[in-house]
Amino acid sequence: MSIINVNLNSVNSTQSFAQKLASLLSAGTVIAMTGDLGTGKTTFTQGFAKGLGVQGNVGSPTFKLISEYEGADLMLYHIDCYRLKNESEFMNIGGENYLDPVDGITIIEWSENIANVLPDNCIKLHFERVKDSEDKRELTIEGLGF
Repeated sequence: MSIINVNLNSVNSTQSFAQKLASLLSAGTVIAMTGDLGTGKTTFTQGFAKGLGVQGNVGSPTFKLISEYEGADLMLYHIDCYRLKNESEFMNIGGENYLDPVDGITIIEWSENIANVLPDNCIKLHFERVKDSEDKRELTIEGLGF
């Protein structure tokens, strides 16, 4: 499996990259994101949503856990597993319904908390801060099929 590293220099570059990636993916895609607090996961999701044609504000679903957004052609399911302790808690909130999104794309923040139930074909994104820079991030991508 190939690994792609992308350097993101700002909030705008993160959102722009995510917007372009959204235009390349299809229904049924699951994106599993990891990275410390403040590394760009929600910022990425905001750009991704824009790429799908979602209107309105996309925020962090930390307290809501699951947010659903209607895009131009696809739904966006944004899940935050930060407060979940394990896969059982994820399944108790109906999480299995989002692991094969036939009408859209699922993005999961803090996916390491439900690692054992993630689909084998999910795209994995890992965000890291670049040392000595407030705005720069390094994004590692695994599982892109192109």
